[in-house]
Amino acid sequence: MYDDVLVPTDGSDTVTRTLDHGLPIATDNDATVHALYVIDSRMTAAAGEENADAVERTLEEDGRDAVAAVEERAAAAGLETVTDLRKGTPAKTILEYADERGIDLIVIGTEGKSPRQKVTSLGSVSERVVDNAPVPVFVVRDGESTG
Repeated sequence: MYDDVLVPTDGSDTVTRTLDHGLPIATDNDATVHALYVIDSRMTAAAGEENADAVERTLEEDGRDAVAAVEERAAAAGLETVTDLRKGTPAKTILEYADERGIDLIVIGTEGKSPRQKVTSLGSVSERVVDNAPVPVFVVRDGESTG
């Protein structure tokens, strides 16, 4: 049913919980796990010209560490893994990757937000992916209560 499962990662603890759900799905389907880290182009732009290169290098290093952590967990489960770092806006880049690579399922984590936080935010990456993905999206909510 699922040959290719995408797990976008930002290197946070939420991804650990996401993998707790996503890896068994991939294992049950003998699927390839795709670990994707998006270097948010908005962050490098906000850093200004003099700091953009340094910020981008830091984000690339964070990204390599993040996809390596996913790859390590997937390998321990006996799963084939593809890793990738891309530049762009996270939700859009995740959706583009899913389309390009023929992804069958996206497993993504989200931070729990209170109703007040939802009203004041511009929407999360996971919400944008859910709203626009042409494939099923399994959302793993952060286990911490936000009141």
